[in-house]
Amino acid sequence: MHFCLTGQYTPRALNAILENPTTNRQEAATKLIEAAGGKLISMYSVAADGPGVLVIFDVPDPSAAPAISGLTVTAGTLQNVKLTRLFTQDEIKQVRQNAAKLRSSYTPPGG
Repeated sequence: MHFCLTGQYTPRALNAILENPTTNRQEAATKLIEAAGGKLISMYSVAADGPGVLVIFDVPDPSAAPAISGLTVTAGTLQNVKLTRLFTQDEIKQVRQNAAKLRSSYTPPGG
């Protein structure tokens, strides 16, 4: 399952990065995601809302994603973290098919 994690570096993390500007945060992200049985798909630095990161990763166990997210927060690396489940086009096709099957079983308010 694919997830997108975004967040801003904490002041503590930014100071550590400035002290060692050649630090490779992608290696750290890869190590953590692979330890959870997953794969790093892509990682970008972002400037919006403060220096931060956008990471797209794939994990077979959906409970691994919030564990990964939580570890980055409790370690003091990221703040304002958002974790979003991403759906492939094949997955969303299945969602749409399921919704179409269930449609007649739902009565909306006032219906």
